[in-house]
Amino acid sequence: MQKIVEAVVRRGDRRIAVGLVSIKQALEMPERGIYEFSHPEYEAGKTDVFVTRETLSKLM
Repeated sequence: MQKIVEAVVRRGDRRIAVGLVSIKQALEMPERGIYEFSHPEYEAGKTDVFVTRETLSKLM
């Protein structure tokens, strides 16, 4: 089973949802954007626990 995470872009103190993606898709997203991802141990779209791309890759 694939883990799904929520991808967001941080704008100041707000997070703007981009969408729900698999961890593989999250790690393949362009690096020019400043993305954060919901922690894969929590329910995507409902958690306030977010990690960076680097942390996400270490959790795999």
